[in-house]
This record gives sequence, structure tokens and C-alpha cells, in this order.
Amino acid sequence: MTFDSNRAWNEASRAVSANKEVVLAIAGVFFLLPQLAFTTFFPAPEMASGMTEQQVIDAAKTYYTSILPVMIPVFLCQALGTLSLLCLLDTDRRPTVGEAIGSGLKGLLPYLAAQILMGMGLTAVLLAPAMLLAVGGTAGAVIGLALGFVLVIPVAVRLSLTSPVIAVDGVFNPLHALTRSWQLTRGNTARIFGFYALLSLAMMALLILGNVATLPIALLAPKAIAELAGAVIGSILATVMVLYFVAVIGQIHRQLSGGSAETLTSPFE
Repeated sequence: MTFDSNRAWNEASRAVSANKEVVLAIAGVFFLLPQLAFTTFFPAPEMASGMTEQQVIDAAKTYYTSILPVMIPVFLCQALGTLSLLCLLDTDRRPTVGEAIGSGLKGLLPYLAAQILMGMGLTAVLLAPAMLLAVGGTAGAVIGLALGFVLVIPVAVRLSLTSPVIAVDGVFNPLHALTRSWQLTRGNTARIFGFYALLSLAMMALLILGNVATLPIALLAPKAIAELAGAVIGSILATVMVLYFVAVIGQIHRQLSGGSAETLTSPFE
């Protein structure tokens, strides 16, 4: 089946709009609140002017080491939210919110295992050319790293439907889920990548507009209020972007797997 990006976007938008109450509830609990709490209580450190490169690296290392215990539960929460949203938006079973969350819990461990396997595989693809060409010196390593980056992109696209395969198809074997995603995307890699690229550019533009919107607050309000406003607006925008990206992935999966479109615009009970 040939992938149709316009159809995927239109169906994703309709699915979100038709079921906005339950979708926003899931997105708010699993994405907005954790993101807002993380941004508010664990802000990135400000780099002072005049810091050396090593000082910047040390400061970043200290920061990420300190927030690792917090990032893990946030990641787990967002992973559960992703699977639950996929169940709500991309299935013919018309689940309740509780059933969607329950299905997300069932798929959480397979999802995490698949993400680990995917990360290992993508890292190997990225670094293998650099290691092979490193014998030619630094220039060879840089060329190899660039080549690895080019090779990683189509592999990542081919594996991008792993989460809906787990959440919607109920494939709980991580290797089988990765294989199923690879099969579904066959022959459509370039089209899907182009769609992802356009969607990413639109999201970047939305973030820039959000930053511009906070400029008056940053200039006129006290620092504490400006930082809180920035965190709230940034978290809302990030949640909206994640919500639509998850919906898009769900509709790509539905389209390529031959799922029906009749129930897309019917609100969940």
C-alpha cells in the first residue's frame, strides 16, 4: 500500500478533534503535568559567560546525572501515555479510558524492551561506519559518522511504527513488534520520512512562535513569574506536539495495516 500523508494528517486531526475530551485528559495526566513539573523544579543550569568548554561539559554532566532519577519515571509516564493514546485513537475496539490505560500497562514492558533494542541497533548503525573509517584518522571518523547518520534515518523510519504495533496490534514480543514495523513501512520509507520532516518543521515553527509569545512576559514581569509562564507555555506546546505526533503515527499504522476509517470520527463512549 502506498502511504498518503494528507490522509494520515487529516485522519489524525479528525480523531483528536472528535475525541478531544478523553484525549486531552490522557495527554494532560501523562505528558503535560510531568513535563511542567520537570521544567519547573529541574530547570537546566544557566551557563555563565566566560566559562571554558570543559566547565560547560562538567556542568552539563553534573546536571544530567542529578536529574537521571527523575527522568526515568517521567519517561515511563510518557511511555504509558503514548501507548494509552494509541489505544484510544487507533483501534476499532472503542475502549474506555480505563481500558486504554490498562492496555498501555500490558504493553509497557515490551515497549521499553523494543526501545532498548532499537536504541542499540541505531547506535550500532550510526557508529559502525565511523569505526571502520577511523583508521584513516580524524577525517575518516568524521566522514564515517556522517555516513552513519545518513544510514540511521531510514532505519529509524522503518522502525517508527513499533509503538502502535504493540499498543494496537497487541504484539508483545519486542523483536516481533520491530519486525512488524519494518514490514509495514516497506516501500514507503521516503514518503514517511518526508512527512516526519515536514511535521518536525511545523513543530519547530510552533515552538518559535511560543518563545516569541513569552517575550513580553519575560521583559515586563518579574523573573519568577516569567520563568513560570515560560514553563507553562512550553509544556502546553510540547504536549500538543506529542499528542499530534502520536496521533499521526497511529494513523500511519492504521493506513499501512489496512485498518478501517469508519470509526475515526466517532467519539468514544
